[in-house]
Amino acid sequence: MGGSRGLWGAFAGLIVAVLIAYPLSACIAFATHPASQKLFGGRLESASQGGFAAFWWVLALACIALPFIVGFGIAKLSARTVGIITAVVVVFLILIIVLGQLFAF
Repeated sequence: MGGSRGLWGAFAGLIVAVLIAYPLSACIAFATHPASQKLFGGRLESASQGGFAAFWWVLALACIALPFIVGFGIAKLSARTVGIITAVVVVFLILIIVLGQLFAF
C-alpha cells in the first residue's frame, strides 16, 4: 500500500467531491443570485446583501477545499497531517458558525 497511497487519496477526494457537488452548487447559486436572499426568512433575509453573499462564498470555498483536504489526509496519513487537517476543519467550522450567528441570529 506504500506506493498507492496517493491513488487512494485521489480516490477519496473524488468520492468526497461527488458527495458535495450538490451543496457546492447550491452555495454558489445562493451567493450569486441576489433574489435568493428572500428565500430565507428572519434575520438572514434582513442581512446586508454583501454579508449574505460573503457567507455563501465562504461555504462554497469550504466545499471546494474539502475534497483536497480529505485526499491529502488519506495520502499522507501521519499523525501530524491528521492534526493539521483537523485544525483546518475546526477553523472552517468555527468560521461557518460565527458567520451563521452573525447573519442568522
